[in-house]
Amino acid sequence: MDELMKGAGLPVALRRDTLAQMPPELATPTYSRADLSAGMVHIGLGNFHRAHQAWYLHRLMQRGEALDWAIIGAGVRPYDAQMRDKLAAQDYLTTLIELSPTHTSAEIIGPIIDYLPIEAGNAPLIAAMINPAIRIVSLTVTEGGYYVDPITHGFDASHPDIQHDAIHPDTPNTAFGAIIAALRARRDAGHIPFSVQSCDNLQGNGAIVRQTIVGLTRLIDPALASWIDANAAFPNSMVDCIVPATGPTEVALARSFGIDDAAPVSHENFRQWVIEDRFCAGRPAWEKVGATLTNDVHSFETMKIRILNGGHQVISNVGELLSSDTIADCIGDPDIAAFFRKVERDGIVPYVAAVPGMTPDAYLDLIESRFANSAIKDTTRRVAFDGSSRHTGFILPILRDAVAVGGSVEALALVEALWARMCFGTREDGSAIAPNDPFWDDLNAAARGAKSRPLAWLEQAHLYGDLIHHLAFATSFTRWLDLIWADGSRAAIRAFSAS
Repeated sequence: MDELMKGAGLPVALRRDTLAQMPPELATPTYSRADLSAGMVHIGLGNFHRAHQAWYLHRLMQRGEALDWAIIGAGVRPYDAQMRDKLAAQDYLTTLIELSPTHTSAEIIGPIIDYLPIEAGNAPLIAAMINPAIRIVSLTVTEGGYYVDPITHGFDASHPDIQHDAIHPDTPNTAFGAIIAALRARRDAGHIPFSVQSCDNLQGNGAIVRQTIVGLTRLIDPALASWIDANAAFPNSMVDCIVPATGPTEVALARSFGIDDAAPVSHENFRQWVIEDRFCAGRPAWEKVGATLTNDVHSFETMKIRILNGGHQVISNVGELLSSDTIADCIGDPDIAAFFRKVERDGIVPYVAAVPGMTPDAYLDLIESRFANSAIKDTTRRVAFDGSSRHTGFILPILRDAVAVGGSVEALALVEALWARMCFGTREDGSAIAPNDPFWDDLNAAARGAKSRPLAWLEQAHLYGDLIHHLAFATSFTRWLDLIWADGSRAAIRAFSAS
C-alpha cells in the first residue's frame, strides 16, 4: 500500500473550495480554475474521457497552457443526468487513480468546468456549441453509436433516430442532430465551424463521424451539408487506455487517499493518443504532453483495434463462459492465456502492419502484459458488452481480410463460436449470463437455434453478411460450435491451442 494511502486521514469532500485541504502529497491542479474558459464540448462524458482526453488537457494546463480550452461536458441520453449530478456536486473535479502492478497513485484533475443539462431536444447542448469560443466538439458515444449500416458500412439513413432528426432538425434526439443544428446557426451568423473529433474505437473514426453528420445533414439541408463537408474538420484518432467501470470499490479506494469523490476513475498505467493533425479552428498542443500528432493515424489504429480491442473480444466471451471475473483472471488461466496468444499469433497479427517504433509482435507482448495487470479490475462482462458492435468492428474485418487472401480462419471461427455459445445465456457451470447487448434477445434466439444447427448463428446477415457462404469459415465455425456443445468451452480452446 502506498505511503499516501497509509497516511490519509478522514476523506475530504471533493470540491473546488476544498482542494487546499487535500493531503499535501496528492497532486491537484496548479492552475486557477477561475482562469479557465471553454474551448471544447465533449459529448458522452464518462470514465474514459476523464481518464484520457481530459487528462491530456489537464497536463497542458499544469504547464500554464491551453487555459482557454476547458471542457464543457454533455450527454444526449436520460441516463447521462446521473453523471452530471455527481460531477456538478463536486465542481466537475475528478480523482484519477492509476493502478499498476507495483503501485497505486492518485491525482485530481480539473479541466472540465461545466456539464450541460440533459433535455429533450438538446437545446442547452445546441446553444453551447453555437458559441464561437467552442472550437472542438468531441465524442465518446460507443462504437455502435454512429448509425453505420453493418453490411454496406455506409450511413444508415433509415434508423428511427435519424428519421426523427431529419424531420425535427430544431429539436434533435441525437448528438449528430444537435451538432448539425449548431453548425447551421454558426454558418448563418457568419462564424467558422468547429472540428468534430471522435474518440471512439472505430477504424477511421473521423471519416465515420463525417459520414454520419454529412449524411444526416443532406436529409435536412443539402446546401448546409456541402458547407459542413467543405469547411468543418473531422480528424481521425486512435485512443488507448484501459478504464474500468466505477463501483463501490473505486469509491472506497478514493476515500483511502483522503478524497470523498462520488465518481472517481481508475485506470491502467498506460495511455496513448494518436491524432490526425487536421483541425479547422485550432487545437491544444497535445503533442507537448505525449500525444502523437500525425497524418497517418490508420496504421496505429489498425494495430490497436485489432490486437487490443479484438483481443478483448477473443478472451472476454470464453472468460464469461468459464466464470473468470476479470480480464486479468482470464490471462491468469493457463488455458485462456494460451488460447489468447495462439489466436493473436495465428489469426490477428498476420493482418497487422508495423508502425514507427513498434512491431505487431512487440505490441502483442505489451497488450498481454497490460491485460495481466491484476490491479485493474476490468470485468469480462464490461469487455464483452455490446458484442454485436464489437465483433463487427474488431473481429469480422480481420476475418474478411483472411478470407480475401485465403488465410486460415480456424482461430477466428472459434472466437465467433464462443461468442455464439456465450449468447446462449448460460456459463459452463450452469449459472445465467444476464443480457449483455442492446440486441440480446435476437442474439439469444440465434444462439439457441445454433445449438442444434450452427449455421443459424451465421444466418444473422446484419452481422455476417456473406461470410456464411465462405465454405472454410462456415465449416470451421460449425465444427467448433459442435465441439463446444459436446465437450465444453475449455476442451475446445485446449484442442485449438494444441493444434
